[in-house]
Amino acid sequence: METLVVNQTEVPRLLPMKECIEVMARAFAALGRGEATMPQRQIVWLPDRTGALGLMPAHLSALGAVGVKAVTFFPRNEGTDIDSHQGAVLLFETGRGRLLAVIDATSVTAIRTAAVSGLATRLLAKPDAGDLALVGSGVQARTHLEAMLLVRAIRRVRVASKTFDKAKSFADREAKRHGIAVTPCATVREAVEGADIVCAATSSREPVVLGEWLSPGAHVNAVGSSVAAARELDGAAIARSRLFVDRREAALAEAGDFLLARAEGAVGDDHIAGELGEVLLGAVEGRRDASEITAFKAVGLAVEDVAAAQHIYGKARGSSAGRFLEFGGHRGEAD
Repeated sequence: METLVVNQTEVPRLLPMKECIEVMARAFAALGRGEATMPQRQIVWLPDRTGALGLMPAHLSALGAVGVKAVTFFPRNEGTDIDSHQGAVLLFETGRGRLLAVIDATSVTAIRTAAVSGLATRLLAKPDAGDLALVGSGVQARTHLEAMLLVRAIRRVRVASKTFDKAKSFADREAKRHGIAVTPCATVREAVEGADIVCAATSSREPVVLGEWLSPGAHVNAVGSSVAAARELDGAAIARSRLFVDRREAALAEAGDFLLARAEGAVGDDHIAGELGEVLLGAVEGRRDASEITAFKAVGLAVEDVAAAQHIYGKARGSSAGRFLEFGGHRGEAD
C-alpha cells in the first residue's frame, strides 16, 4: 500500500492560510456538533524535564478522518536552527485503517494554530478592527500576521519581542513579505496599548500582556502556552475579557492563562463564555458590543491537525507534491 509523505517545505503549498482557516471552521463546527472523538492529549516528559513527547489523537466522523499527531517539545531549541516542536501527523482511513499519510507536524502546527486564531478573530473581533499588536517574533508571530491580514483590514502593525533587535528583524522581514509597514516596539506595552487585535505568541511562562494595557473593544488571541503552569495573560487581562476557548475540557486541564487567574481568585469556571465551535454554530453569542474585550485562549486540538492532514492528503493526490511510498500494511503470504 502507498503512503503519502509530505515534508516541511511542501506543507505550506498544500495548506495555504486562506484555505486552512476554512478547514478549521469545518473542524470546529464538527466539534461543536459532537461529531468528533478527541481524548485529552498525553504528554510524556523526559526525567530531567528538558523535553517531552505529546500524543494527540482524534476522529472526525463528519469528515471521515482519523489520525494522531506525535510531536516533541524541547524548549532549549529556541534560538537555534532546530524548532522547539517537531514531529509528524499520521492520517489513517476509516474503512480499513490504512495509513494514508505522514506529514511534517512543524509546518502543520504553525499554520493551523494561526488559522484558528484567524477564525476566532473573524468571529469575535470588531468588524472594523485593524490595529494589530504582535507579541513575539517567532514562527507563530509570522503566521499570525498572515492570518490577521486575511480576516481583517489591518491598517497598523506593531511587534514586540524579547529584544528590540528581534522585533526589528521581524518587522523588516515581514514588511517586505507583505508590503505593509510593521513597527518594532521596545516594550510589549508600547505595542499593545491602543491595539484592537492582540496576538500573544511567546514561550513565556509569566504574563507578558497585562489587562491594564488592553483597550475597550480589543480582541486578544493567546496561543503561546499549552501547559497549566505557564501563561501570557495576567489575571486582570483574563478577568477584563469575555473569554472563549477552543475546548472547555482542554482549557480546564491545560490553559495556564485561565487556570492561574482562577487560582488567584480573579475568575471562576463560569468565566469561560463558550467554545469557538459553539460561537461558530450560533449556540453561544460572541461579541456583544463594540466596547467589550474578548479573548480567545487556545491550547491546540488534535482535530485541527487531523482536519489539516486530510486536506493536505486530498490536495496532494491531485498534484505532484509529496511522495507516495510503499509502506506496508499487507498481511503477507500465509504459510
